[in-house]
Amino acid sequence: MDDKNKVLVTGGAGYIGSHTVVELVAAGYTPVIIDNYSNAEPSVLKGIEKIAGTPIKFYEGDCNDVSYVENLLRTEKNIQGIIHFAAYKAVGESVLEPVKYYENNIGSLLVLLKLMKKYNIPDIVFSSSCTVYGQPDQLPVTEKTPKKPAESPYGNTKQVCEEILEDTVNSYFQNKNEQHNLKAIALRYFNPVGAHPSSLIGELPLGVPNNLVPFITQTAVGLREKIVVFGDNYNTPDGTCIRDYIHVVDLAKAHVKALEYLSNQEKAQFFDTFNIGTGGGNTVLEVIKTFEKVSDQKLNYEIGPRREGDVEQIYANVEKSNTVLGWQAILGLEESLRDSWAWQLALKKANE
Repeated sequence: MDDKNKVLVTGGAGYIGSHTVVELVAAGYTPVIIDNYSNAEPSVLKGIEKIAGTPIKFYEGDCNDVSYVENLLRTEKNIQGIIHFAAYKAVGESVLEPVKYYENNIGSLLVLLKLMKKYNIPDIVFSSSCTVYGQPDQLPVTEKTPKKPAESPYGNTKQVCEEILEDTVNSYFQNKNEQHNLKAIALRYFNPVGAHPSSLIGELPLGVPNNLVPFITQTAVGLREKIVVFGDNYNTPDGTCIRDYIHVVDLAKAHVKALEYLSNQEKAQFFDTFNIGTGGGNTVLEVIKTFEKVSDQKLNYEIGPRREGDVEQIYANVEKSNTVLGWQAILGLEESLRDSWAWQLALKKANE
């Protein structure tokens, strides 16, 4: 690995961040992680290093702490790009604690943008979300699909951060005396699932999971009593919500492609957005039935009332990611659920 390919990964011990660090190493980059462990475990670093076969530089700190991040950048010379994952992400919590979400999710990006200018770091890949689309009028959603008002403060932080990136890029473009280059890509994730096939890293939700698949695996392994399916009277084939489930390894590889694309981008100021999904959708009941098939486990689930704020159905048009970034999803729902189950079993064994 070469210093010229050094990349700062904020939130690199988290679910998507850890898988991306592995893919960065495989692609010849030198990742440097900053994470405050607010939603991750120290054990993740060992898993990353075991898969990658190399030590990973790690800094335990908060991306909102400007002096800490600046000291990191002084210590780690020649950082060429940043992949920014560090953010709070629980939709329900964001409704209860909006200030916490605005302060952390928006504040951390502002810190990075200030320091990128000061230390002449040109490229940033931002972790965005399909929540920016709200409940779309047409499916599948393209990058030109109009944004709807956010369903939660969490979703709003993603919209605002995208706007901040675009405004900052445009400000440098308008100011002809500005020497700093800024090239930014926002990757709009759909629903990340799965785990690394080694079962050394995966999703580690703290407390009760907010997402469907960890709730499924925890129910199957006996940590949860049952799954509640929120509503079965939507306008979908079986009445349950539809989502686009993307394997976390495929998602991680999209970040590498985005970073490569930025480094080869000739424009000094550049901003763009890309959908990262499979291009198709599955209902909640399809996910449950597919899990039962690949795991040979019978799940205890019941139908409950609709959940406030749930979008009926959303899935991605990924033509732009396929053609411009040269990326596409390879792994399907069965592989995703098989890897999630293997990871859950590995956790159970480690805790016995």
